[in-house]
Amino acid sequence: MLVKTDFGFGDKVVHLGRPEWGLGTVSQAIGDVHEGRACQRLTIRFERAGIKTLSTAIANLVPASDAPALSAQDAGPGDPLMGREAAKNATDLMLRIPDIASDPFQPPRVRLEASIRLYRYNEHAGSLIDWAAAQSGLKDPMTRFNRHELEDLFKRWAMLRDDHLRKLVWEMKKSDPVGLSIAIRGATGKAQQLLRKFDTGAR
Repeated sequence: MLVKTDFGFGDKVVHLGRPEWGLGTVSQAIGDVHEGRACQRLTIRFERAGIKTLSTAIANLVPASDAPALSAQDAGPGDPLMGREAAKNATDLMLRIPDIASDPFQPPRVRLEASIRLYRYNEHAGSLIDWAAAQSGLKDPMTRFNRHELEDLFKRWAMLRDDHLRKLVWEMKKSDPVGLSIAIRGATGKAQQLLRKFDTGAR
């Protein structure tokens, strides 16, 4: 997917690296140059993170229409995600690994970096809500899911995330062992522990 770099006032965007910030609205767009390449410096008001100033040379911003998520109107009495089939769709959405971490057309190193960033989420309070917002696209996921549902979904998602990371490490060991070593050194906490475990483990 080509990243749009010509955003204007009022455009709705999502930061793929920080989906938990929710939907953003561009309030100012200024032409800029970063390392000799044209880009934009954007002032954006995000639903869940307030006002941020970001460069399109660094931040992975996409039009909101290109970001897979529930829309805010999907939460409510007329919610198409109510009912048996819809509940399955909502569960599938909450358990998915984001495209940037799983898209086979992305280079393995890009997918690995994105996968490592998924370990910033945990099952505790605010982090759980951030994860749910990132997965669903809802400003307030508690309007759609209760705390128990979110905790259960997070546990299931975390198992899928760990399995995804294990497979990606195996792929990197074959295709880019240097990149894998760099990623392991740069990772922290649980992500680094699992990377080391999967790197030394046999398939």
